[in-house]
Amino acid sequence: MQTVYDFHALQFNGEKKSLQDYSGKVLLIVNTASRCFFTKQFKALEALYQKYKDQGFEILAFPSNDFRGQEPMTGSQLETFCRIQQQVTFPVFRRVHVIGPYSEPLYQYLSERSKNGRFDKKPLWNFHKYLINKEGEVVDYFYSTTNPTASRLMTKIEQLISE
Repeated sequence: MQTVYDFHALQFNGEKKSLQDYSGKVLLIVNTASRCFFTKQFKALEALYQKYKDQGFEILAFPSNDFRGQEPMTGSQLETFCRIQQQVTFPVFRRVHVIGPYSEPLYQYLSERSKNGRFDKKPLWNFHKYLINKEGEVVDYFYSTTNPTASRLMTKIEQLISE
């Protein structure tokens, strides 16, 4: 069975980043958008990242324009929005498709039971979250309405960090 470590992501500079680089860490993978009601979650995601980053936790953000065109930006404009305006320090990658026939292979893995062995759960909207254990396996998912600092999510992260 595959794990998230079998995939790569494109950084803003165009270089491929192997997700193997995050091996042994607990990951929260989130599809984001700059013009969404849930964009305010960037602040909570950053707070979550600051709380756990030194304990083997990473957030990986994947901007997407798949839901009502709520991420029109690309390239340096999108990077500036994330880094300067939203002040996020966790990794944010180039804009990708997270649903549909052209969805990123990583998102096909995350959302299809036949590939991840656990869930058939495609993102229904922006800021859908997938929780990944230290072995690179999808262990849970959280809808857009789940605040990143919700106790249910934080408890699960703490459990995975301690394993």
